[in-house]
Amino acid sequence: MAVTLKAKQREDYTKAATKAIRSSGRVPGIVYGKEKENKSISVDSIELVKTVRDEGRNAIISLEVENDKSVDVMLHEYQMDPLKDELVHVDFYVVNMAQEMDVEVPLRFDGEAQGARDGGVLQQPLYELQVRAKPGNIPDEIVVDVTTLGIGDSLAVSDLPTFDDYEVTEDPDTTIATVTAPDTLDDTEEAPDENAEPELVDADAEESSEEEEK
Repeated sequence: MAVTLKAKQREDYTKAATKAIRSSGRVPGIVYGKEKENKSISVDSIELVKTVRDEGRNAIISLEVENDKSVDVMLHEYQMDPLKDELVHVDFYVVNMAQEMDVEVPLRFDGEAQGARDGGVLQQPLYELQVRAKPGNIPDEIVVDVTTLGIGDSLAVSDLPTFDDYEVTEDPDTTIATVTAPDTLDDTEEAPDENAEPELVDADAEESSEEEEK
């Protein structure tokens, strides 16, 4: 079920008007989609952040545009002010609930790998997976059980189960988890210290040693 977010139409595109929108706690944005007319809007910044935090990056949002009909959208892109750490612009993409689309979904590990319990290090080289699904079937996240992974073991996309509601389109050979052995001093020879001072040799003792050998 889509979550609701209210929006206001924008008709004044001057810098002063845009500044006033941001000063009021709203963020300007645009709504667009395939064979859809672009609409300039603004939404409450706090409400948008709360919606994305609570519902996820791929949430279906029922955007209730003032003096217009509601439209189902997804947050496509957003821009931040790096100095103020504030939203300055958002793009919403109109979705067709009956048509599949490609999105990125967070990847999360569940459990503690056996190899990590044995002293190894669990590594996660990939934190999102490319997924193809209808908007209503996009998962919030993909959870992978890693408890059986031992030292030297790894998981690839091809090891994931198949899902009824969506398809993982990532390269099947892509590694998503691996457990590496810990680094130990016993496994490597102690390297000489390049910064160590050379050992001083007593010249008189060296001469005495040479005479004894004769």
